[in-house]
Amino acid sequence: MKSEFLLAFNEICESRGLPKEDVLEALTTALVSAYRRDANVSNTQEVIAEIDSRTGEPTIYAEKEVVDSIIDSRTEILLEDARKGGHPDSQLGDLVMADSTTASFGRIAAQTAKQVLLQRVREAEREHLFEDFSGREGELVNGTVQSISGQHITIGLGRTEAILPKSQQVTRERYRAHDKIRVYVLEVRRTSRGPQIVVSRNHRNLLRRLLELEVPEIYNGQVEVKSIAREAGQRSKVAVFALQPGVDPVGACVGMRGVRIQSIVRELNDEKIDVIEWDPDQRSFISKALSPARVSHVFLEEHPDEGRTAVVIVPDDQLSLAIGREGQNARLAAKLTGWRIDIKSLTEAARDALDNLDHPMVDPALAKDQVLIDQVRNILDKKETGRPITSEDYQTMDRVVVAVEGRITASRAETYAELRRHRAEMRKQIPEVAWLLPLDALDLPGRIHNLLLDNELETVGDVLLGLMVDEAAFLEYRGFGDKMLETLKEYVDAFEVPSPEALVEAGIEVPGLEVGATEAAFAAPDVSDEAVLEDEAVAAAADIAEAEELLEELGEEEEIVDFAASIAEMDDIAEDDDEIDIDDLSKSIVDVPEEVQVQKPAKKPAVVIVKPAADELEESEEDKAKRRLGRSLVYDEDMGEVVVKRKRKGHRSRPEWEDIDDIGDLDDII
Repeated sequence: MKSEFLLAFNEICESRGLPKEDVLEALTTALVSAYRRDANVSNTQEVIAEIDSRTGEPTIYAEKEVVDSIIDSRTEILLEDARKGGHPDSQLGDLVMADSTTASFGRIAAQTAKQVLLQRVREAEREHLFEDFSGREGELVNGTVQSISGQHITIGLGRTEAILPKSQQVTRERYRAHDKIRVYVLEVRRTSRGPQIVVSRNHRNLLRRLLELEVPEIYNGQVEVKSIAREAGQRSKVAVFALQPGVDPVGACVGMRGVRIQSIVRELNDEKIDVIEWDPDQRSFISKALSPARVSHVFLEEHPDEGRTAVVIVPDDQLSLAIGREGQNARLAAKLTGWRIDIKSLTEAARDALDNLDHPMVDPALAKDQVLIDQVRNILDKKETGRPITSEDYQTMDRVVVAVEGRITASRAETYAELRRHRAEMRKQIPEVAWLLPLDALDLPGRIHNLLLDNELETVGDVLLGLMVDEAAFLEYRGFGDKMLETLKEYVDAFEVPSPEALVEAGIEVPGLEVGATEAAFAAPDVSDEAVLEDEAVAAAADIAEAEELLEELGEEEEIVDFAASIAEMDDIAEDDDEIDIDDLSKSIVDVPEEVQVQKPAKKPAVVIVKPAADELEESEEDKAKRRLGRSLVYDEDMGEVVVKRKRKGHRSRPEWEDIDDIGDLDDII
């Protein structure tokens, strides 16, 4: 039969959900505390306790000195007793662990043991809960609404509780006590009172996890969820792509007669969900993202500084549907695709085309075709007066819009490609090691250092490239004046970019770098992606080809010959151009989605890296490198390159959050 000890021990393990090792450790710690309290021994004296796992019998050992006569039995033991107690080789003056188990503890010692045991069990339970839920971040859990306050809702998760902040709630949802609810684990914090679990109901990944639960093809990897745009409680758009040939991604998500998607809609309290198929062709993808509206044309404009914008032309009767209520449809499409979307009706686009006839890239033959221009103006007049417009009229406006917008868009792509090419040449003039050196290496004054960090200039290479491209751009930073710019240039001029060998000699640890490493070991990522740039060049050429085809239908043969020749010339230029940039995100009527990361434009004219004067070379290169570059470099496995931790000077510190835009300032909302 099991002893009372084992029964009580097993009951604690089961009720608390703790492993036996943790409870046994808590019990031994309690026995040691009780012995110290009962015997009144010093904290410097080593005391350990052992418990027989079968009988539950405890044994307490205390460190004692071997003596020939005992003065204090708590710290001393006779030589013969030490040798009988398992230490046959002990000599006078040795310290041995002697059996000091007492028959019973006093009331105070027993109370101490009880308090220590409960405290250690609670700590073990908190640690176990933290480890359990920290591994479940980003997953769905089922809970029960326990209490509702103005700031947050407390959700019961069995052995612990979670907090649903107001910022993570869905506005249209109403919660009542004892309601069953499914939530997304957003963050698990370690606190002195146990793990603090923050959950969400409006996070976009909540919809992703629901799709994985309801759609086996997504869970098995046959269908991939490319992106999600969600306005919780109202409407969501999901872009899916089939990884296995023969699988219909949209049909798999919707299910037979919409069974699968309706299950998710019910879970989200009738939130509308649009499932569209992801397309590598950005024009087609943007057109699908604006569904249910029909799209006539999509013109992509990519600017290296301002980002990328999609100008979408829709029929007049589809304008309100494309924009959606309060711009919701266009806003979700922008978040889904990563493009800023500027939506125009065909009539508005035709009016803009007439205003841009004098643009240098518009063919003069089209600008001189007064008959066509008068025809388009008559159509616009009929539209303003409310008279009916025929399908032929719409086709005429459509052709003019494509001819003008297509040519202008293609010419801008060519200009932006030249700008990117120029910056790439400047980047090559900067030593590759500079892109690995943190901003701290320049040893700038704190104010300048922090302002540069605020504007995403985190390495020495960023500063050098910025000064080479346009130093006046620094003055556009808030709080950055002429004196600061002069100071920055002085520090840069006095700075010498070290060689890889100098970094190694300075003791800076760079994984994979050996002494004698060359600059190739520090090679910065190539700014040009040939495959992507080629796709952009093809897209620009396609715009020109489409304009050419439509203009051939509009003009006479003599005019078309000259115009086609100019088209062919531009087509050759576009095909030869292998440096067209596609790194983007620009202006429009729609906000940029949070998922899209915009690369800060490089700015600033030539910077000369000047070596220190001869009298400044008394300091060894090794000491100089250690003084300037004694920073910690780490290898980022996700990025696949060596990076430097971003550090701020002064007392300004900011927490680093992985998904701060989604979580919000939890310290304020909890």
